[in-house]
Amino acid sequence: MSFQEIIRQGCSTWNISLPEGALQGLEQYNQLLLEKNKVMNLTAITQPEEMAVRHMLDCLFLLSCGKFEGKKIVDIGSGGGFPGLPLQIARPSAQFLLLDSRKKRVDFLAEVCQTMALPAQTLAARAEEAARQKELREQFDMAVSRAVAPLNILCELCLPFVRPGGLFLAMKSDNPAAEQEIAQAQSAVRRLGGRLAEQKRYALPGAETAHQVVVVKKEKPAPAAYPRRYAKIESAPL
Repeated sequence: MSFQEIIRQGCSTWNISLPEGALQGLEQYNQLLLEKNKVMNLTAITQPEEMAVRHMLDCLFLLSCGKFEGKKIVDIGSGGGFPGLPLQIARPSAQFLLLDSRKKRVDFLAEVCQTMALPAQTLAARAEEAARQKELREQFDMAVSRAVAPLNILCELCLPFVRPGGLFLAMKSDNPAAEQEIAQAQSAVRRLGGRLAEQKRYALPGAETAHQVVVVKKEKPAPAAYPRRYAKIESAPL
Protein backbone atom coordinates (compact mmCIF):
# COMPACT_ATOMS: atom_id res chain seq x y z
CA MET A 1 0.00 0.00 0.00
CA SER A 2 1.02 3.58 -0.53
CA PHE A 3 1.84 6.02 2.28
CA GLN A 4 -1.59 7.64 2.05
CA GLU A 5 -3.48 4.35 1.76
CA ILE A 6 -1.83 3.02 4.93
CA ILE A 7 -2.98 6.06 6.87
CA ARG A 8 -6.44 6.10 5.33
CA GLN A 9 -7.03 2.43 6.14
CA GLY A 10 -5.65 2.70 9.68
CA CYS A 11 -7.79 5.73 10.52
CA SER A 12 -10.83 4.03 9.06
CA THR A 13 -10.24 1.02 11.33
CA TRP A 14 -10.29 3.37 14.34
CA ASN A 15 -13.26 5.42 13.02
CA ILE A 16 -11.07 8.52 12.83
CA SER A 17 -12.10 11.00 10.16
CA LEU A 18 -9.55 13.10 8.29
CA PRO A 19 -10.39 16.38 6.55
CA GLU A 20 -9.78 16.96 2.88
CA GLY A 21 -6.11 17.48 2.16
CA ALA A 22 -4.88 15.88 5.39
CA LEU A 23 -3.39 12.81 3.71
CA GLN A 24 -1.48 14.98 1.27
CA GLY A 25 -0.36 17.20 4.16
CA LEU A 26 0.90 14.23 6.15
CA GLU A 27 2.89 13.02 3.15
CA GLN A 28 4.36 16.49 2.61
CA TYR A 29 5.41 16.68 6.25
CA ASN A 30 6.93 13.21 5.96
CA GLN A 31 9.00 14.33 2.98
CA LEU A 32 10.20 17.45 4.82
CA LEU A 33 11.15 15.26 7.78
CA LEU A 34 13.14 12.86 5.59
CA GLU A 35 14.95 15.71 3.88
CA LYS A 36 15.94 17.37 7.16
CA ASN A 37 16.89 13.97 8.60
CA LYS A 38 19.84 13.91 6.17
CA VAL A 39 21.54 16.64 8.21
CA MET A 40 19.85 16.27 11.61
CA ASN A 41 19.00 13.19 13.65
CA LEU A 42 15.19 13.38 13.76
CA THR A 43 14.12 9.78 13.12
CA ALA A 44 15.71 6.34 12.87
CA ILE A 45 12.77 5.22 10.74
CA THR A 46 13.27 6.31 7.13
CA GLN A 47 11.14 4.01 4.96
CA PRO A 48 7.98 5.94 4.01
CA GLU A 49 5.64 2.98 4.54
CA GLU A 50 7.10 2.33 7.99
CA MET A 51 6.93 6.03 8.80
CA ALA A 52 3.26 6.03 7.83
CA VAL A 53 2.59 3.36 10.44
CA ARG A 54 5.05 4.06 13.27
CA HIS A 55 4.98 7.84 13.14
CA MET A 56 1.81 9.13 11.49
CA LEU A 57 -0.75 6.45 12.42
CA ASP A 58 0.71 6.05 15.89
CA CYS A 59 0.19 9.76 16.58
CA LEU A 60 -3.21 9.96 14.89
CA PHE A 61 -4.64 7.36 17.28
CA LEU A 62 -4.73 10.15 19.89
CA LEU A 63 -7.68 11.61 17.98
CA SER A 64 -9.79 8.79 19.39
CA CYS A 65 -8.92 9.86 22.96
CA GLY A 66 -10.46 13.33 23.06
CA LYS A 67 -11.97 16.19 21.06
CA PHE A 68 -9.22 18.24 19.41
CA GLU A 69 -11.29 20.59 17.27
CA GLY A 70 -10.80 24.21 18.36
CA LYS A 71 -8.76 23.22 21.43
CA LYS A 72 -5.49 24.63 22.76
CA ILE A 73 -2.94 21.82 22.96
CA VAL A 74 0.70 21.68 24.00
CA ASP A 75 3.05 18.97 22.71
CA ILE A 76 5.77 18.46 25.32
CA GLY A 77 9.12 17.29 23.92
CA SER A 78 7.92 17.52 20.34
CA GLY A 79 11.30 16.61 18.81
CA GLY A 80 10.73 16.04 15.11
CA GLY A 81 7.07 17.00 15.55
CA PHE A 82 5.50 13.96 17.19
CA PRO A 83 2.71 13.75 18.04
CA GLY A 84 1.87 17.43 17.51
CA LEU A 85 2.37 17.97 13.78
CA PRO A 86 0.35 14.97 12.50
CA LEU A 87 -2.43 16.00 14.90
CA GLN A 88 -2.28 19.63 13.74
CA ILE A 89 -2.50 18.53 10.11
CA ALA A 90 -5.47 16.29 10.92
CA ARG A 91 -7.25 18.92 13.07
CA PRO A 92 -6.48 22.32 11.53
CA SER A 93 -8.87 24.16 13.87
CA ALA A 94 -6.78 23.17 16.91
CA GLN A 95 -4.13 25.53 18.27
CA PHE A 96 -0.92 23.61 18.96
CA LEU A 97 2.18 24.74 20.79
CA LEU A 98 5.15 22.54 19.86
CA LEU A 99 7.60 22.73 22.75
CA ASP A 100 11.10 21.28 22.83
CA SER A 101 14.28 22.23 24.68
CA ARG A 102 16.48 21.87 21.57
CA LYS A 103 16.44 25.02 19.45
CA LYS A 104 17.60 23.32 16.23
CA ARG A 105 14.64 20.98 16.36
CA VAL A 106 12.25 23.82 17.14
CA ASP A 107 13.68 25.74 14.17
CA PHE A 108 12.84 22.75 11.97
CA LEU A 109 9.29 22.61 13.36
CA ALA A 110 8.87 26.33 12.65
CA GLU A 111 10.11 25.77 9.08
CA VAL A 112 7.54 23.00 8.55
CA CYS A 113 4.73 25.17 9.91
CA GLN A 114 5.74 28.08 7.68
CA THR A 115 6.18 25.91 4.58
CA MET A 116 2.83 24.17 5.08
CA ALA A 117 0.96 27.21 6.44
CA LEU A 118 0.09 25.37 9.64
CA PRO A 119 -1.26 27.36 12.61
CA ALA A 120 0.94 25.64 15.21
CA GLN A 121 3.25 27.81 17.29
CA THR A 122 6.73 26.69 18.40
CA LEU A 123 8.76 27.33 21.52
CA ALA A 124 12.33 26.39 22.44
CA ALA A 125 12.26 26.00 26.23
CA ARG A 126 12.53 23.47 29.00
CA ALA A 127 9.07 22.27 30.00
CA GLU A 128 9.67 22.74 33.73
CA GLU A 129 10.57 26.40 33.10
CA ALA A 130 7.86 27.13 30.54
CA ALA A 131 5.17 25.71 32.85
CA ARG A 132 5.92 28.51 35.32
CA GLN A 133 5.15 31.25 32.79
CA LYS A 134 1.78 32.86 33.54
CA GLU A 135 0.74 32.85 29.89
CA LEU A 136 1.32 29.08 29.65
CA ARG A 137 0.49 27.67 33.08
CA GLU A 138 -2.87 25.84 33.06
CA GLN A 139 -3.82 27.54 29.79
CA PHE A 140 -4.24 24.42 27.64
CA ASP A 141 -7.17 22.09 27.09
CA MET A 142 -4.78 19.23 26.50
CA ALA A 143 -1.14 18.19 26.77
CA VAL A 144 0.29 15.37 24.66
CA SER A 145 3.64 13.64 24.86
CA ARG A 146 5.39 10.72 23.19
CA ALA A 147 8.50 8.83 24.31
CA VAL A 148 9.90 11.55 26.56
CA ALA A 149 10.24 10.21 30.12
CA PRO A 150 8.72 7.82 32.71
CA LEU A 151 5.12 8.70 33.50
CA ASN A 152 5.72 10.05 37.01
CA ILE A 153 8.25 12.52 35.59
CA LEU A 154 6.05 13.29 32.59
CA CYS A 155 3.14 14.18 34.85
CA GLU A 156 5.18 16.81 36.66
CA LEU A 157 6.34 18.28 33.35
CA CYS A 158 2.97 18.20 31.58
CA LEU A 159 0.05 18.53 34.03
CA PRO A 160 0.95 22.11 35.10
CA PHE A 161 0.18 23.22 31.52
CA VAL A 162 -3.35 21.74 31.56
CA ARG A 163 -6.38 23.64 32.84
CA PRO A 164 -8.68 21.89 35.34
CA GLY A 165 -11.12 19.87 33.26
CA GLY A 166 -8.53 19.22 30.55
CA LEU A 167 -6.62 16.09 29.58
CA PHE A 168 -3.06 14.85 29.50
CA LEU A 169 -2.49 12.10 26.91
CA ALA A 170 0.72 10.10 27.35
CA MET A 171 1.75 7.64 24.63
CA LYS A 172 3.20 4.45 26.11
CA SER A 173 3.88 0.81 25.28
CA ASP A 174 1.42 -1.80 26.49
CA ASN A 175 3.47 -4.33 28.45
CA PRO A 176 4.16 -5.34 32.08
CA ALA A 177 6.92 -2.74 32.45
CA ALA A 178 4.54 0.00 31.33
CA GLU A 179 1.89 -1.20 33.76
CA GLN A 180 4.43 -0.99 36.58
CA GLU A 181 5.39 2.51 35.41
CA ILE A 182 1.74 3.58 35.44
CA ALA A 183 1.19 2.14 38.92
CA GLN A 184 4.24 4.00 40.20
CA ALA A 185 2.92 7.25 38.72
CA GLN A 186 -0.39 7.20 40.61
CA SER A 187 1.00 9.33 43.44
CA ALA A 188 2.35 11.93 41.00
CA VAL A 189 -0.95 12.05 39.12
CA ARG A 190 -2.92 12.76 42.30
CA ARG A 191 -0.44 15.27 43.72
CA LEU A 192 -0.51 17.29 40.49
CA GLY A 193 -4.30 17.51 40.45
CA GLY A 194 -5.01 14.65 38.08
CA ARG A 195 -6.84 11.34 37.94
CA LEU A 196 -6.03 8.32 35.80
CA ALA A 197 -9.15 8.19 33.65
CA GLU A 198 -8.44 5.51 31.06
CA GLN A 199 -5.87 3.37 29.28
CA LYS A 200 -6.72 3.10 25.59
CA ARG A 201 -4.93 0.19 23.98
CA TYR A 202 -4.33 -0.19 20.26
CA ALA A 203 -2.28 -2.07 17.69
CA LEU A 204 -0.49 -0.71 14.66
CA PRO A 205 -0.74 -2.67 11.41
CA GLY A 206 2.15 -5.09 11.03
CA ALA A 207 3.78 -4.04 14.31
CA GLU A 208 4.59 -6.54 17.04
CA THR A 209 4.72 -4.03 19.89
CA ALA A 210 1.42 -3.20 21.63
CA HIS A 211 0.63 0.42 22.43
CA GLN A 212 -1.60 2.44 24.71
CA VAL A 213 -2.54 6.01 25.51
CA VAL A 214 -2.70 6.83 29.21
CA VAL A 215 -5.51 9.38 29.66
CA VAL A 216 -5.14 11.60 32.72
CA LYS A 217 -7.97 13.97 33.62
CA LYS A 218 -6.93 17.24 35.30
CA GLU A 219 -9.39 17.79 38.15
CA LYS A 220 -7.86 20.65 40.13
CA PRO A 221 -4.97 23.14 39.83
CA ALA A 222 -1.44 21.82 40.24
CA PRO A 223 0.24 23.04 43.45
CA ALA A 224 2.44 26.10 42.90
CA ALA A 225 5.55 24.17 43.97
CA TYR A 226 5.45 22.11 40.76
CA PRO A 227 7.18 21.59 38.45
CA ARG A 228 10.48 21.58 40.29
CA ARG A 229 13.92 21.94 38.70
CA TYR A 230 14.59 18.98 36.40
CA ALA A 231 17.51 17.71 38.46
CA LYS A 232 15.16 17.48 41.42
CA ILE A 233 12.37 15.87 39.37
CA GLU A 234 14.80 13.23 38.11
CA SER A 235 16.52 12.51 41.44
CA ALA A 236 13.35 12.47 43.54
CA PRO A 237 10.34 11.73 41.31
CA LEU A 238 6.90 12.05 42.87
